[in-house]
Amino acid sequence: MAMIPTFVKSVPDGSETGTFLALDLGGTNLRVCEVTLHGNKSFSLRQQKYKVSEALKTGEVTTLFDYLADSVDTFLTDSGSPSSAIPPSLAPNGSHSSILQDDSYSSHIPLALTFSFPVEQTALDSGTLLTWTKGFSAKNAIGKDVVKLLQDAFDRKHIHVRCVALVNDTVGALLSRAYTSGGCILGAIFGTGTNGAYVEEVSNITKLGNAPAAAEGYMIVNTEWGAFNNTRSALPTTPYDNKLDRESINPRFQAFEKFISGMYLGEIARNILLTLIDASPKSLLFGGNSTPSLNKQWGLDSAVLSEIEEAWQGIGRFTSDQAGIPDQEKLNQVRDVIVQRLGFADPSEVSLADADVVRQICGIVVTRAACLSACAVAAILVQTGRAHCAGSKAPAAPLRDEGKRIGVGVDGSLVEFYPRFESTMRETLRALVGAEVESRVDIGLAKDGSGAGAALCALVAHKQNVAKHQGVYSHDAVAGPPQIRSVEIYDYLTSLS
Repeated sequence: MAMIPTFVKSVPDGSETGTFLALDLGGTNLRVCEVTLHGNKSFSLRQQKYKVSEALKTGEVTTLFDYLADSVDTFLTDSGSPSSAIPPSLAPNGSHSSILQDDSYSSHIPLALTFSFPVEQTALDSGTLLTWTKGFSAKNAIGKDVVKLLQDAFDRKHIHVRCVALVNDTVGALLSRAYTSGGCILGAIFGTGTNGAYVEEVSNITKLGNAPAAAEGYMIVNTEWGAFNNTRSALPTTPYDNKLDRESINPRFQAFEKFISGMYLGEIARNILLTLIDASPKSLLFGGNSTPSLNKQWGLDSAVLSEIEEAWQGIGRFTSDQAGIPDQEKLNQVRDVIVQRLGFADPSEVSLADADVVRQICGIVVTRAACLSACAVAAILVQTGRAHCAGSKAPAAPLRDEGKRIGVGVDGSLVEFYPRFESTMRETLRALVGAEVESRVDIGLAKDGSGAGAALCALVAHKQNVAKHQGVYSHDAVAGPPQIRSVEIYDYLTSLS
């Protein structure tokens, strides 16, 4: 895996106060967020979205970043600037005036940039754009430091905002959950895509080499675990997975993600259903009938799998006051979903037996995804010394933080909305690391890592900057880029272009 150092070297505990900004750029819209930390493990969020036109996506990069700066300025002007750019609780000796003679720390509002494009990050506030994706192709941007591009735009327009951090949304999820729960060691996304970021001992991050940042302490590492095992030597690959990968926009990349993320689960199920429809000499499903949705690549959305499971369990819009609903009635509900969502013109083409087969196939596909997701969580627990693999015959070293809560922040539609996804994850985690460790894993939603979590990264960045100038984090500055461009990460980034 890529295992990218993020240079985020501390985690909030919920006691911090202040107002911080986040700028989230990654698609058709950009988003400006203002997060006010209340110091009691709660925060309030105010945000505004702004359209990014095709002309901005393909024009000069300075024009694009000027627009980003103008959007932040408009956001602050429309609602009023935060009353306190740097809260006294974060200032040395408890006062703004004592921070530094450099007023960039005291008079500028800290902002974190969530930049959802491939970058080579060499410091918390520095990252070089490697390539554009998602329809962007702004000129004269490749090879430039995106934080400097944004800061130059702020400075040109005399906007008193300081970009202090470049953020990954998974790191943001970790920080968001840490603030609201009082601590977190892993942030994970299980939604359209998947990724994880965790707190690691700096001494274990060999990619930092001899860089000053490698001196001591802890750092959040962005695993990019979606690209795990691209050779598929370990993953439980089926012909349906191979077909999906071959027809995807990035064959042989993001292997792990293609097994477990919401973007792909519906397509895996569709491939299985078509195999049963086309079985010879006799069809095994729907009497050999199909629909345009089933015949079209990506025609079966993962949301349909979730709706089928809800119909079977009698939850969501299928909730009933009746106890002990017979299986036949539940299968009738499943059949109704199949007929409606897959577009069967004649409902008689879908029997109750067909509905049961479809239900089981969808369940198997998602169960595998949840089990593999648990493997990723378990790997982090083992790596950080908080768990041992169940059944391991090696002598067991004492566990780190034994008996204590283990905070895990998660985000994404699968873990939040899919029935049984989290419970299946927990069952698998229990089998992998044992019941005692699993019982201490506190899995909680960490919403809006790219917004609220990014603003919290601005908080962490400011604390590191102040501490650095006081001599506490003298190793934070990076003298030259560390060695983080492994073949794995380079291949991963190339696959996105």
